[in-house]
Amino acid sequence: MTSPRNLIDATLARVRPLSDDAMRRARERQALLTKPAGALGVLEEVSIQLAGIMDVCPPPAPASPAVAVFAGDHGVLAQGVSPWPQEVTFAMVENIRAGGAAVNVLARSCGAVVRVVDVGVAAEVVGDETVLARNVRRGTADLSVGPAMTRDEAEQAIAVGIEVADQLVDAGHDVLLTGDMGIGNTTPSACLLAALTGTPAEVVTGRGTGIDDETLALKTRIVADAVARLEADADPIDVLAEVGGLEHAGVVGLVLGAAARRVPVILDGVIAGSSALVAQALSRDAIAYCLAGHRSVEPGHRTALAQLELRPLVDLDLRLGEGSGAALAFPLVRAAALVLDEMATFDSAGVTKKDD
Repeated sequence: MTSPRNLIDATLARVRPLSDDAMRRARERQALLTKPAGALGVLEEVSIQLAGIMDVCPPPAPASPAVAVFAGDHGVLAQGVSPWPQEVTFAMVENIRAGGAAVNVLARSCGAVVRVVDVGVAAEVVGDETVLARNVRRGTADLSVGPAMTRDEAEQAIAVGIEVADQLVDAGHDVLLTGDMGIGNTTPSACLLAALTGTPAEVVTGRGTGIDDETLALKTRIVADAVARLEADADPIDVLAEVGGLEHAGVVGLVLGAAARRVPVILDGVIAGSSALVAQALSRDAIAYCLAGHRSVEPGHRTALAQLELRPLVDLDLRLGEGSGAALAFPLVRAAALVLDEMATFDSAGVTKKDD
C-alpha cells in the first residue's frame, strides 16, 4: 500500500506545465473567430487555458462537473471565534447528503454531482455513495495553543484529496469543483493566508459567518499569534499542519490530483483560496489548472487571488462556501470552451474582416 507521502510525491511528479502549443493554437483560433479581438474578454483567456490544460485545441467543453465538499471540524472553535456550534458541521453534512443545501441546488442547476468527503468531522459520519467516509481525525486540535494536527495527519488528508480526485476523474468527471464545510474554518484559512503571503493578520482575517467587532479582534489576535510560531521558511505541509484544517488539506490534494490528471479545477472561496496557496507552494504548475470561481467578501480572498494570479469569474458578494461560487461559475467555463469550438471563423462565415 502506497504511503501518503509517497502518493503526494508521485502526484507532484506527474504535474506538468500547460501545453504551450495548444495554447498558441487556441490564441490563433480566437483571432479567426467572427468578433473583434478580445471582445469576449475573460472567456477568451479561459478557453486558451482549457486548451493548455487538455493539450488540445479546441478543448472539449467540460460536461460532467463534480463538486467535492471536504468537511472538517476545528479545535480553535473552543476560543469563541464563531457564534455557530461545532455540531452544525455534522448537521450540514447530513443536509448535503439529503440534497437540501445551497450547493445541492446550485449543483443541480448546472448538472454537477456533489460528493461530501468527511476528512475531519468531529462526529462519526456514515459513508454512502454521496458521503465518502475518509476521516483522518475527529477534528483538529486548537491551533491557538499548538499545532492543529501532526505532519503525518496533514499528509494523510492531502492523500485523501488526491484519491478523491482520481476517483472522480475515473468516474468520468471532466472538471472538479472545490467545496468545504467546517464551522470555524475561516480562522485556519486566515492563518494560512498570513503565513503563506506574509500579509498581516488584520488584513486577511474576516468576519466569517458574521461575528461582532470584539470577536473579530479576538480572532485576529489568535491568527497573528499562531502564525508567529512558524519559521519564515517553513515547509508548506508543516505550515498546513501547524495552522490549517483537514478540509484545507483535502482541497490541496484535490488540486494536485486533478492537475496530475490534466483536469481543470474551479476553486470556490476563501477556504479554497488559502488551500490553493499550499498547493502552489508545493507545485506552481498545479495552479495553472485552476480557475477562480468567484471572489468572496472575506477580505483574505483578495490576497489569495492576487498571489495565485487568478481572476474570479463571478463577483456576487458570496460568502457561503460549500462550493456555491464554483458551481455558479461552471457554466461560464463551459461556455468559454464552446465558443472556441463552435463559433464561426471569418472565412467559414464569409464575413470580411476589418483589415480586409
